[in-house]
Amino acid sequence: MRLELTGRHITITPALRTLVEDGLAHALRALNSSVVSVQMVLTKEKARMHAEATLHLKGERFLHAEGAGRDAQTAIAAVTGKVGRQAEKVKNKWADGKRPRVERGAGRQGGAEAAVPSDEIRIVRARRYAVKPMSVDEAAMEVGSAPNAFVVFRDAENETINILFRRPDGHLGLIEPEA
Repeated sequence: MRLELTGRHITITPALRTLVEDGLAHALRALNSSVVSVQMVLTKEKARMHAEATLHLKGERFLHAEGAGRDAQTAIAAVTGKVGRQAEKVKNKWADGKRPRVERGAGRQGGAEAAVPSDEIRIVRARRYAVKPMSVDEAAMEVGSAPNAFVVFRDAENETINILFRRPDGHLGLIEPEA
């Protein structure tokens, strides 16, 4: 993020720069890393200070605020307060526009009930799976060490279709159909 601080009829001191950076910290924290640049102009007009700030956000969005006061600290506080409120409003709009997060792979071993309402159950992905004849030991070697791995196979002894899967505790589980 780039900060441009301009002074009209006033000298920009390191103390003023620190005051501006500290005042904008709340707005910058609310917007995370979406702030591209900040331009702030401090103008002294007779006995009043006028401050004007423009924040450029990603996506060609701008936040703008103006404030005035008897001294620089009051003017900067007025501007940073206004920009902070605008930043919170933008942040809430971004959060409301996003869909709720759903855990990936939760539907395999339970837990999908909490993520999906019961009246909206749908099949997310269906794929064809080759069912090979093999023994339980061969299927165990085929499963591998992936946490959600499974193998659908035809038992070589009795010709039934079985499922061998990796359990959460690390062991293997076998699902056999009833005869």
